[in-house]
Amino acid sequence: MRDLLGLDGAFMKGHCHGQILTVVSLDSNNGIYPLAYTIVESENTASWKRFLECLGDDLEMGSNSNFTFISDRQKGVIPAIAQLYPNAEHRYCLRHIHENMRKQWRAREYKEFIWRCATATTIQEFQSTMRELAEYERATHDWLNQIPPMHWVDVLLNNMCEVLNGKLEKGRDKPIITCLEFIREYLMKRICNVVKEQRKCQGPLTPTATKLLKKNELQAAEYIARWNGGGKYQVAGPWNDQHVVDINHMACTCRKWELTGIPCRHAIATWSEMTDNGERVRELYTWVHKLYLLDTWKAVYDFKVEPIKGRSMSPKSDCPTRIIPPPHHKMSSRPKKKRRRSMEERMSQKEKSSQIESVIASQSKTQGSKEVEKLSRKFGSVTCGKCKQKGHNKRTCKGQGAGQQERGGANEGHGQE
Repeated sequence: MRDLLGLDGAFMKGHCHGQILTVVSLDSNNGIYPLAYTIVESENTASWKRFLECLGDDLEMGSNSNFTFISDRQKGVIPAIAQLYPNAEHRYCLRHIHENMRKQWRAREYKEFIWRCATATTIQEFQSTMRELAEYERATHDWLNQIPPMHWVDVLLNNMCEVLNGKLEKGRDKPIITCLEFIREYLMKRICNVVKEQRKCQGPLTPTATKLLKKNELQAAEYIARWNGGGKYQVAGPWNDQHVVDINHMACTCRKWELTGIPCRHAIATWSEMTDNGERVRELYTWVHKLYLLDTWKAVYDFKVEPIKGRSMSPKSDCPTRIIPPPHHKMSSRPKKKRRRSMEERMSQKEKSSQIESVIASQSKTQGSKEVEKLSRKFGSVTCGKCKQKGHNKRTCKGQGAGQQERGGANEGHGQE
C-alpha cells in the first residue's frame, strides 16, 4: 500500500564481475520488503531501463504512475526514471547528499541544518531554516540550493536498500547462479521470521505504529484544543506551536498526519478534547491509516517464496542454444569483500574511539592508577629473530649474523691452532 520504491546497486565481489540491482519497499511495520532483484553486467541507463520496465510490468505501473522513487543518484538511474515514469517523484538519499557536502564543510552544525531542512513539513519552516543557513554560511546555502528541494525533502534516507545489501554481502562473492539462490533462500527465510513475529503481536496496530502513537500521545498532553463550532479545532502548545485540525478531512496544517498516516500530537489533543466534551468519537487507532493495521501487515506476507528442487532434479532444456558462462576476470590482488565505509562512518568511529579513550583516562585518574602510555618505536632498536642481531627484523634479514658467526668460528679455530 506504499507507493515508495528504493533503488540501489551493489558490486559482485567474486570472479564474476557485475552488479546486483535491487528494488525495496517498506511494509506496515516499517521493515524492508524486497520486491525485485537482478544481476547486470554494469550499472548504466540501459540496464536500469530494462530492470524498471520489467518491474513496471509486474506492478502494473504505467508511464503516468505517481510512485515515489528514492536512490543514491547512481549512474543511469536518473535518466531511466525520467524516460519511463515522467510523472513519478524521484528523491535523493539525504545521507549521500551530506557526504558530498562534508568534502567542503565538515562541522556538525552543517549536518544539523541540512537535517532540519529535510525534516521540515511546511514551506514556512523550510524557508526559515534555509535563511538561518544563509546567515551562518552563504556558500553552503548556495551549494544546497542547487539541489531542488522536491528531490530531498520528506523522504530522507535510503536505508531500506542499504539493509538489504548488508544481508546479501555473503552471497555477492559467489558465482551468479549460486548468488541468485542465496538471495532466494534469504527472502524465503525472512518471510518465515516475520510471520513468527506477527504471531506474537497483539492489538489492532503493528508494533512500530503503536510506539509512534504512544509517543505522540505523551506530547499531546501539553496542547490545548479549542473548537470553532464546526469541524475544525485550533490546537496550541509550547514554543508557539499552533495549528488547525480539520476533523472532516482528517488533516492537520503541520502535515505530519498526512505524511505519516499516524495522528500527530495536534490531532490527538483534538481527539482528547472531543472525548472530554462527550462527543461520539471512534477509538483513536481508527484515526490511523489502515496501512498500519496488524491485519494489513499479515496480508502483505501472505505471498510465500516457493522452494525448488536441486540441480540434479532439474529437467534438461531442449533449446539448441548453449548459454556460455560470463568471462572470467582474474583480479590482480585479493578481491575486497568488506564494504567500503563512508567518510561519515570513519569519522564517527574515530569519535567513538576518542570518547572511549577519554573515559578510560578519566577512570584511571579517579582510581589513582598509573596510566600506561604506548611507547613509540621511533629511535628504538629492533632485534632480528633469526640471527639475533640488531638493526633489522626477520623479514629483512639477509644472513648478516650468519656471516659474522662463521667469521667468529673461524677466528676461534685459528686461535686454537
